[in-house]
Amino acid sequence: MIKAILIFNNHGKPRLSKFYQPYSEDTQQQIIRETFHLVSKRDENVCNFLEGGLLIGGSDNKLIYRHYATLYFVFCVDSSESELGILDLIQVFVETLDKCFENVCELDLIFHVDKVHNILAEMVMGGMVLETNMNEIVTQIDAQNKLEKSEYQRIENKKSGPKIQMLESQLMSWFFPTTLTCTVTLFFKIMAGLAGAPARAVSAVKNMNLPEIPRNINIGDISIKVPNLPSFK
Repeated sequence: MIKAILIFNNHGKPRLSKFYQPYSEDTQQQIIRETFHLVSKRDENVCNFLEGGLLIGGSDNKLIYRHYATLYFVFCVDSSESELGILDLIQVFVETLDKCFENVCELDLIFHVDKVHNILAEMVMGGMVLETNMNEIVTQIDAQNKLEKSEYQRIENKKSGPKIQMLESQLMSWFFPTTLTCTVTLFFKIMAGLAGAPARAVSAVKNMNLPEIPRNINIGDISIKVPNLPSFK
């Protein structure tokens, strides 16, 4: 079983920590410092696994790690896990990060920690390995990203809809003639992409004789610059 996954830089600054067993916040920080002390002092020519520190379980557990540039990737596991299997898992994790972030670096782990946790969750859940196929992991992450973008766009459209309607109503209240009211309505439909026949809508705007309307309109937190309608001709 995997007890913890730690990523820290050459100076011991943690960039990601995921514990699969309950530890207090202070104990987690002590484990990170102890693990960094054990791993960082090892020579590059020695093997990539060693006995775990006292806080993580001592000789009954192992620290399996890889060192990439400025980052250490460390998996704290119990004796039931294969050292070579975990080394391969670390390699898959790093290659997946590299593919998702296009040449991953330390800053990606700092500014996109939520995405890193999502990638890790596709691989390991509750200390058990779920997936080791990089292509399958990337496919799932891409699907999550598309869903997030779609949901964000839906929320933004929902927010902007009432503001456009309020601005349209305010403009129509300023200009009482029926002809102008229809023109303003048509104008906002064109702006919002709601017009069913853009060519006919633009033609209708061209043929209207409109009185001069304000160029800058401020309503609440909405500021809009009304274009010069005769320029459509």
